[in-house]
Amino acid sequence: MLIGMIAACLLGLPWAASRVNTDSASSPRRYEAGNLELSLTAPWWWDDSNETTAKFERERAAGHFVPSRILGTDRHGRDLLARCLVGGSVSLLIGCVAALVAVGVGTLYGATSAALGGRIDALMMRAVDVLYGLPSMLLVVLFAVAAEGCVERVGLTRTGLGSQALDVGILLLAIGVTSWLTVARVMRGQVLSLRGQLFMEACRAIGVSWGRQFRLHYLPNVIAPVVVYATLAVPAAILSESFLSFLGIGVREPLPSWGNLAADGLAEVNTVRSRWWLLLWPCLAIAMTLLSLNFVGDAVRAAIDPTSRNRPAVT
Repeated sequence: MLIGMIAACLLGLPWAASRVNTDSASSPRRYEAGNLELSLTAPWWWDDSNETTAKFERERAAGHFVPSRILGTDRHGRDLLARCLVGGSVSLLIGCVAALVAVGVGTLYGATSAALGGRIDALMMRAVDVLYGLPSMLLVVLFAVAAEGCVERVGLTRTGLGSQALDVGILLLAIGVTSWLTVARVMRGQVLSLRGQLFMEACRAIGVSWGRQFRLHYLPNVIAPVVVYATLAVPAAILSESFLSFLGIGVREPLPSWGNLAADGLAEVNTVRSRWWLLLWPCLAIAMTLLSLNFVGDAVRAAIDPTSRNRPAVT
């Protein structure tokens, strides 16, 4: 399921991000091009009335942009399939990179704290406790707002794809640098538990350097919980991005993400007339991705855990 989701987003990205009119460099890209005459159109397999079909044919004959009807269109007449593909690529990119940042920072911080020990260890862990006491989402919002202010202060240009890439970069950095606390604690506990093992005492007795101890002994024995946390950090980062995009801090229009697509679809679900397709597809994509990532995390843990029954312990 996860491979299919990633493949669909990556393989469909060239089509979804292509320009509507290839002869014009200023032509809008497919995911941002719209036609107000075809707004809020249901998928063709749900609404195949002659009136809707005739409307599409008239717009096509007039030479106007005509979105695909596979998943329907939004309020601005934009192709929801193209926006879901581009939004999936953006959300998966933010989730994966933010998880890598969190795992890298947390691993180095926790291992360094356990290695130094004593008062330095206590001081580093008290800093983690203080950060744990603060709302994580508030830290992400503050970091994102501060980064936005720094960008505006130095006078960087915010136009076109450069502005969209800058928003994505700020968001993934904000999520990554505020979600490393758990992996730091896990890494510190694992390293401290391994320090008392006989093979680690033998390493210290023969003068093995700390870097070699960490690379050959600590890391293989703690990689399983770290990988499991990484697979759980990806959906957490996607959910954080969705919440921030809902608040207008994360990915901004016209660049889509599963988060802002779901936020836009929520406004169209009401008791008068429900445009369910605007909310269903991004939410379904998020749910399938989160579910498959949890299964992948369990499978990876079972495959690389050195204490499992089918693999000898790394000593």
